[in-house]
Amino acid sequence: MHIMERAGGRNQTLIMEFILLGFGNPPELQPFLFLLFLVIYGLTMAGNILIVAVIVVDQHLHFPMYYLLGNLSWLETCYTSTLLPRLLASLLTGKRTISVKGCMVQMYFFGIMSTAESLLLMAMSYDRYLAICNPLRYTSMMNGRVCCQLVAGSWLSSMTTCSIGMILLLQMTFCDSKEIDHFFCDFSLMLQLACDETQTLELVIFAIATMWTFVPCLLTLTSYVCIISTILRIPSTTGRKKAFSTCSSHLIMLAIFYLTIITVYIVPTGITTKVLNKIFSVFYTVLTPLLNPIVYSLRSKEVNESLRKAFHKLSAFWNSHTILKHTF
Repeated sequence: MHIMERAGGRNQTLIMEFILLGFGNPPELQPFLFLLFLVIYGLTMAGNILIVAVIVVDQHLHFPMYYLLGNLSWLETCYTSTLLPRLLASLLTGKRTISVKGCMVQMYFFGIMSTAESLLLMAMSYDRYLAICNPLRYTSMMNGRVCCQLVAGSWLSSMTTCSIGMILLLQMTFCDSKEIDHFFCDFSLMLQLACDETQTLELVIFAIATMWTFVPCLLTLTSYVCIISTILRIPSTTGRKKAFSTCSSHLIMLAIFYLTIITVYIVPTGITTKVLNKIFSVFYTVLTPLLNPIVYSLRSKEVNESLRKAFHKLSAFWNSHTILKHTF
């Protein structure tokens, strides 16, 4: 549906749908990309759901660190599900159009997930800070009630602030160009297509991003400066290795998450091309949720042991079921 409206002294065609250009037009590349992202999506969902299930079932993992990890893994399943199903459908059918409202919905949930992830990562760094820098007060300062408050606060804060931005965005109209040169509805690229004044919305989004991304990043960095300085003061090599092993996996995920986001949204566009932006966007939207269960299961002895026991029990159950089936 096209509506003609005079804006800014010239005729402009209001658009009702966008075209997500994705990774380009070569048709021979589409099947490969479809299979690649389908495998990534399947592994991401399976890995993160497995982590959540193991943490819920295994009583030995009912500690604040793993409670936060379970919530992060659940968030990753939601995070990747806001983007990949739409991308997979586009690669399979070749249809790249998405309605303006559909684009806004995708961006709204994407904003909630990325904001909540930033806050959950900060909560996890706070947990590691207390465990290493204040071990005697850890049990009193990081208990079940505090964990619930941190998780609930992360979700409520992200939903509230993103809802404010969405209310303002819903009042926008878009005209002239339909094309978004990305594989998902990126906020900054959508604003470039708006035919209304965007300064107010940009200020609101900047304030939200500063409050829930930049500030958590600084606090997380500060906590790890304290953690590393505390670890370096441990006299024994064994003690230093044990202390560092408890936070190394979290540090790896933090580095991947924040470095790619800084590259995409802070580094000037003249330095990073559109192709590189897409590649780095794949890192923090697709690969980070995939790497989360891999890194944590490999680096955490407790999670690794719980997974090993779970697979052993599953294998034993399957073997006994097979024996009974052949017997009768």
